[in-house]
Amino acid sequence: MVQRTRRNISKPVIGVTGNARVISPSWFCIRLAIFLAGGCAKRISVRHSVPEEHLDGLVISGGDDIHPSLYEEEIMAKAHYDEARDELEQRYIDYALINHLPILGICRGYQLLNVQCGGSLYQDIRPLREKTDNRATFLPRKKIVLKKETEIYKIIGHELIKVNSLHHQAVNTIANDFRVAAWDADHFIQAIEYNEVKPVIGVQWHPEYLLYLKHQRQLFQWLVAQAKRTTT
Repeated sequence: MVQRTRRNISKPVIGVTGNARVISPSWFCIRLAIFLAGGCAKRISVRHSVPEEHLDGLVISGGDDIHPSLYEEEIMAKAHYDEARDELEQRYIDYALINHLPILGICRGYQLLNVQCGGSLYQDIRPLREKTDNRATFLPRKKIVLKKETEIYKIIGHELIKVNSLHHQAVNTIANDFRVAAWDADHFIQAIEYNEVKPVIGVQWHPEYLLYLKHQRQLFQWLVAQAKRTTT
């Protein structure tokens, strides 16, 4: 097991996992969000390596579907998987959980947090939707309800918000370590957080594309603030 050494620094280092593409809009937006929150983002992918012990916090970002073998389901036709990325992110998640580093899971990252801790996913929610739209959108058009007395509610400060929607999978069975923090009109889970004192949050939407909204920037501010606590 890699042991982490606490450091006294003004800008906590936040690892951001994602794809290895040369141009990655998600990475650039998350990097900006972390910078604005007072942190320093370091890119992590199968082509970008950062030692776990150098990190003070972690973002698991969006992307391709998680391989269904991780939650005991069958491969779907026409699905796009990245098993190397799955394995990489599982390692960083385990390290962060063991060392109590703050984690923000986004879309695929939120789903992987749940799977890694024993939960499962709906592989395709499109035919299951009744009250929500199947159309993908970067704009905040989908209404979700945040559960009061949760950490996410405290961070965002609103019970009802609109978010974007770029996913076709969703959390099905929630892992024992987590609790539901938000849901949409079809009762698909939209946010989860750790039951215990560990600073771990996952959201189904993409806050990095909504940085013009204060309550979405506050998710990254929360992450950096939590990371600062781990460095002292």
